Amino acid sequence: MGNNQKKWIYLVVLSLVWGSSYILIKKGLVGLTPIQLGAVRIVFSTIFLFLIGFKSLQKIKKTEWKWVAASALCGTFIPVFLFAYAETEIDSSIASILNSLVPLFTIFTGFLVFNMNFTKNQVVGVVVGLIGACVLILQGAHVNPRQNYFFALLVVVAALCYAMNANIVKSKLQNVSPMAITVGNFAVMIIPALLVMLFSGIFNENITDNDSLQTSLMYVAILAVFGTGLAKILFNKLIQISNAVFSTSVTYLIPVVGIFWGVLDGEKFTVIHLLASGIILLGVYIVNRDRRKK
Repeated sequence: MGNNQKKWIYLVVLSLVWGSSYILIKKGLVGLTPIQLGAVRIVFSTIFLFLIGFKSLQKIKKTEWKWVAASALCGTFIPVFLFAYAETEIDSSIASILNSLVPLFTIFTGFLVFNMNFTKNQVVGVVVGLIGACVLILQGAHVNPRQNYFFALLVVVAALCYAMNANIVKSKLQNVSPMAITVGNFAVMIIPALLVMLFSGIFNENITDNDSLQTSLMYVAILAVFGTGLAKILFNKLIQISNAVFSTSVTYLIPVVGIFWGVLDGEKFTVIHLLASGIILLGVYIVNRDRRKK
């Protein structure tokens, strides 16, 4: 099978896996607190990645570890807890759509923090995307008055963290292998995650007699192995056999999967939600169209 066929298979698989992550978080929160879910997700992911790529840590130079740590903080540690807390109040489908802001924030943070250039089209794309996000949040608050939609801002902050991570990897870790970066991230996070688990009270729970906790741990294990471990490996491979523009097109498909699972789970999704989603994706398209021209 040629790379042209493989890249489409990877794109579809990644869309399904990442698009399903939000409903898995929602199900995981049934028996776990947000702080427990975030910590367990990191620990499970670390175990899996250590099993398949521990030797890759040798490829990281001493001078690069500070950037690996920064990448871990922005790319995983902070977002996993933000998403967990956000989904205690907002629907999983809304979280999946708001995460589409990542490519827009990548342009924004790249200019402000890393002195990267931008074009007028990219500015327009960022503004359009933010307008769509505002409409989505306001409509969600209207449709679900019992939910606290200020928690949607946690997803926006998480998207901003992901954007910072993308710029860190691009500007500071360009010469480090994707596997080494990923495993290095979790090597940095494992001790803090274990400490969070220790003080979260999860070890005081009787897992044997707690069916909801058992089910939640199962969902988080699936999320950790597939949504974090395997997905990162597939995405790195996708970049290698295609290009950045094609790889980021996964952003268009993730919300479709997220909305599907959310509606299937009984979440409300209106025409205004659909319109706001379209506005966000239009902003992402404008930004990526400009990259494609370059």
